[in-house]
Amino acid sequence: MLIGRKFLNSNNLSLSSLTVAKFGGTSVADYAAMLRCANIIKNDPNTRVVVVSASAGVTNHLVRLGQENVSLEEQQSIIQSIAAIQFNITQNFNENIEQTLNQAINTLLDELAQVALSQSTQYSAKNADAILSYGEQLSSRIFAQVLRTIDVAGEYFNVQQVMKTNSLYGKAVVDEQQLKQSCEALLLPKLRENVIVTQGFIGQDGLGNTTTLGRGGSDYSAALLAEALGSHRLAIWTDVVGIFTTDPRITNQAKAIKEISFGEAAEMATFGAKILHPATLIPAMRCNIPVFVGSSKEPEKGGTQIKKKVESTPTYRSIALRREQTLVTVKSPAMLHASGFLAQVFSILAKYELSVDLVTTSEISVALTFDNPSGSTQALITTSVVEELEQLCEVTVEHGLSLVAVIGNGLNSAKGIGQTIFETINDTNIRLICHGASSNNLCFLVNEHDASDVVEKLHDTLFA
Repeated sequence: MLIGRKFLNSNNLSLSSLTVAKFGGTSVADYAAMLRCANIIKNDPNTRVVVVSASAGVTNHLVRLGQENVSLEEQQSIIQSIAAIQFNITQNFNENIEQTLNQAINTLLDELAQVALSQSTQYSAKNADAILSYGEQLSSRIFAQVLRTIDVAGEYFNVQQVMKTNSLYGKAVVDEQQLKQSCEALLLPKLRENVIVTQGFIGQDGLGNTTTLGRGGSDYSAALLAEALGSHRLAIWTDVVGIFTTDPRITNQAKAIKEISFGEAAEMATFGAKILHPATLIPAMRCNIPVFVGSSKEPEKGGTQIKKKVESTPTYRSIALRREQTLVTVKSPAMLHASGFLAQVFSILAKYELSVDLVTTSEISVALTFDNPSGSTQALITTSVVEELEQLCEVTVEHGLSLVAVIGNGLNSAKGIGQTIFETINDTNIRLICHGASSNNLCFLVNEHDASDVVEKLHDTLFA
């Protein structure tokens, strides 16, 4: 049983300060990057479980490989590109180790080629997940060896042994109870002598098929493992020095945040801050596990601490941006003074396992927003969804929108919030506004081509 942050005991093993560390794609992009991460682990003996993403660039290749009608020539080109990324890392080992690793890599790439060939002729979500999983399978094998070269007992571990899910390919749901039991039986006994290197993002369903937790799911995997192991700390290592007031790629005026509450960080992640997967904080919040976010390139600069209680609670904490949003408006006079209409709409959406983000209503229409994650291989709102909704009402689907979220504290009670925000961007068309349900955010939709400019203007005003 887990109690707070107490570490589970197995065979008299007790690691009361256990840290689970996750390293993103840029942190394992090449040999130099991997070596920096390995030294971070070596310098912190409490880090006993390491979760890695695919090496930078590999997942993008795999997304393309998982799509329909990819020619054999393009398949071969993509696999060669993936091989080049991995061999560029393994060439830094001695000859014997390089040969052993390359043999393992070639075996995986041969398997990948077979799945890709099948996918190109008959698309399936199951094959798409299998294809996407190879990036983490490759990087974790290599990184375990990098650890061993600096005298850290790195051991490769297949996360599918413990990360069991349902069969909802592309966004599989983890069986958390089974995860805890499997971690106690299979992982804990290894932690006394070894640093376990495993994969983020992937799992396995009851039929033995590979599943994925959604793009960005490596953070979530690490958080689930931290919870299952009763970890004292979760460290997310990426390519930026912590969490900023907005995306530094949009404005060079973005400022680093030293500490932030779980609630604020959850809002930021949910509404597009790419530093964390939206679901990452749920396990951490459940067991009050502090989360650290820092740069593997510059670990000496510190980062952002995410915890339950923080010293300061400013009105404006950050501005998040989430692109590729879909707006669905359903309209019917039958809504007027009638009950049950919304229940029917949401019943259809539930049937297709669609999650609604924002909702605004009028007397005869409802506007709903949906996140269409970057890299998705399928349309979120399919023809089948629209046709079924059209049996109830008139349906309009709009694309090319971005969601801007102002994150802070007491936003639903502070005076002048709306005036300050919307006067700053009064020359921009606002497609939808959602405010009042949460004290931590004010959200609105704008056209995609206006999004960066809107964020930059707001940041200049709110964080001057």
